[in-house]
Amino acid sequence: MALRANWRGFLKVAELTCPVALYTAVSTSDRIALHTLNRETGQRVRRQFVDSSTGDPVESDAQVKGYEVAQGEFIVLEPEEVASAVPDSDKTLSVRAFLECGDIDDVYFDRPYYLAPGDRNAVDAFTLIREGMRAKSAAALATTVLFRRVRTLLIRTHGDGLIATTLNFDYEVRSAVDAFGDVPELKIKGEMLDLARHIIKSKLGKFDPTAFEDRYEAALAELVKAKLEGRPIEAKRPPKAANVVNLLDALRESAGVKSAKAMATPKGKAASAPKKSAARTKAKPKTAAARKGSGGSTSTRRKAS
Repeated sequence: MALRANWRGFLKVAELTCPVALYTAVSTSDRIALHTLNRETGQRVRRQFVDSSTGDPVESDAQVKGYEVAQGEFIVLEPEEVASAVPDSDKTLSVRAFLECGDIDDVYFDRPYYLAPGDRNAVDAFTLIREGMRAKSAAALATTVLFRRVRTLLIRTHGDGLIATTLNFDYEVRSAVDAFGDVPELKIKGEMLDLARHIIKSKLGKFDPTAFEDRYEAALAELVKAKLEGRPIEAKRPPKAANVVNLLDALRESAGVKSAKAMATPKGKAASAPKKSAARTKAKPKTAAARKGSGGSTSTRRKAS
């Protein structure tokens, strides 16, 4: 089924104007939808707005928007007043500037849209803009009124078309300092860093979106199928508790080695320890008094280590 445009307008670069259309690039419509039902009748229930103080139902024509200025105190905004705040739209996606694709932090990315020619007559101008951006490895910053707000979009080349990603406003993005401010500065070196590099190198790959499964969606689908077929629902077993291990031991286990030295040893040439002479291997057994003098019994030393 052909995609339906969410927005139609014009992409403007300086004096060059091109009719374009925006299409939703990401959709959740294929997810399993669950409805709230009345257990007694099996029918869907409807939500109803009620007054928080009286509990009485409030019909749609009696509902207005309001801004809370204090606990339980609101300023009422009439529908026409709210509508007056919506900016006028000239349906123009105006390019403000071009920049390198990596100049914007990904944390500002909001929602992607496919940006395509608005009609057949726009193909020449659209292709010119797209190929010019591709030749310079550039992205475009553009603004327009989109869904009742003035939005900034980052436009990048994508195959035969363009991707326009709406950007979050600065006030919407929380400071990274609030999240990372308490993280202490540590320097990792030696075997631990070597092991981490080895693990990352051994797991290098490419992104394949088809290789990732939405486990919740799959479990819901299986649950619905089992219900339809009248099969019993198997109770989910709780996951086994993970053992707490030393960080270095975990790295070694993940890398499949016992030490960084073993990692560097060529295959088939395992390092061998020097053989002790027969004279050294035949040590006289210590007496009980000698063991006590050396710091306790053998079992005590083993526990301490």
